[in-house]
Amino acid sequence: MLIQEYIQSNKNRFLEELFSLIRIPSISAKSEHKPDMLRCANRWVELLLSAGADHAEVMETTGNPVVFAEKVIDPALPTVLVYAHYDVMPAEPLDLWKSDPFEPEIRDGRIWARGADDDKGQSMIQVKGFETALEHDLLGCNVKFIFEGEEEIGSPSLEGFCIANKELLKADVILVSDTSMVGAETPSLTTGLRGLAYWEMEVTGPNRDLHSGHFGGAVANPINVLCKLLAQVTDEDGRITIPHFYDKVEDVPAAERKMIAQIPFVEEVYKHAIGVNALDGEVGYSTLERNSCRPSFDICGIWGGYTGEGAKTVLPSKAYAKVSTRLVANQDFHEIGELFVKYMQSLAPASVKIKVTPLHGGHGYVCPIDLPAYQAAERAYEKAFGKKPLAVRRGGSIPIISTFETVLGIKTVLMGFGLEQNAIHSPNESCSLDIFYKGIEAVAEFYKNFSTCKKK
Repeated sequence: MLIQEYIQSNKNRFLEELFSLIRIPSISAKSEHKPDMLRCANRWVELLLSAGADHAEVMETTGNPVVFAEKVIDPALPTVLVYAHYDVMPAEPLDLWKSDPFEPEIRDGRIWARGADDDKGQSMIQVKGFETALEHDLLGCNVKFIFEGEEEIGSPSLEGFCIANKELLKADVILVSDTSMVGAETPSLTTGLRGLAYWEMEVTGPNRDLHSGHFGGAVANPINVLCKLLAQVTDEDGRITIPHFYDKVEDVPAAERKMIAQIPFVEEVYKHAIGVNALDGEVGYSTLERNSCRPSFDICGIWGGYTGEGAKTVLPSKAYAKVSTRLVANQDFHEIGELFVKYMQSLAPASVKIKVTPLHGGHGYVCPIDLPAYQAAERAYEKAFGKKPLAVRRGGSIPIISTFETVLGIKTVLMGFGLEQNAIHSPNESCSLDIFYKGIEAVAEFYKNFSTCKKK
């Protein structure tokens, strides 16, 4: 009860400290907010020091600054590295917000503001959980913090920062609160994230747009060709047809499929929520398996020719598409990119030229559930939420997590507290006050549990 009592007696202070961060519009996507990025980083330094860190500073990168802090209990003890990000998505469209996105309000038991969840709210859960554990002498490990300001634009500077500061960031495990749970009544820990490969395709036919009456039927139409090419990437069973695409894809373990089946899910409700009459995907897998631990292929955009008002009989010179694959653990997005390019070239007719340009990519990630830190987090959720959390893979991607493993050689425990209704990245983002406080309790309990783990 001491942990809960401490949280309750300090909850107003915790909120005011969170609000002081939310009021800073640290939007990394907009250059005019560059001063706000530094202002937010400096505010985090103040808050980390007041929470009990021995040292905290703003460190330069090639982009927005990184905040680094640490608390050393004993150099011989294990070290936890807490990662978070202080940048937020733009708030537009502003007219859809019910209140000022950067002036937090509490309504209906929730905090409403940009960053209430992603990631200022969840970052504050981590920091206040750390403070609570420290206050009650539960910290049996050292703790480091690295908060970046570019996650919402792909973390372009963080890999270089990690490479240059490997010794500074040395730790035994990384803790991240930037994911979600199945539901408020169904706590869960994210055990896997999908990777991503994203390309732009350009198909070129004639050297100029042509009259479709004069040339139609005699010259290849790039839009027709592009549609035919992309239509061949998946078969009738929802399988991706790129040769060797599945070479490194592991089957979903039976134990994990059993756990996925326990997730509360009503297909009719799911379909109704997104306005479709039927679902589609790879044969042999459930909907929750398809969108979390199996690969997928999607055309994200396609254009070319005349799209204005009225009719224009044109055979276009070029056609374009943006396409992506969600990948699973062990699939390398560089390798998949090469396979995709070769496949498209093998299918393309001599009547057109194709160009494939990589735009973005990242590797998938899986956290072993026998990891001591994962088990410490599992017990912590059970204590705070009253039931054992499910181990759940998520379909989204956080490329920096796989970068941590590659560059720093450290596994990450994804200890997220978001909910679907929190509407991150959308107008009226929010966070449940109840989940906020329970999250702080869970983080404090994590440190209590982790203190019994032996450094390997």
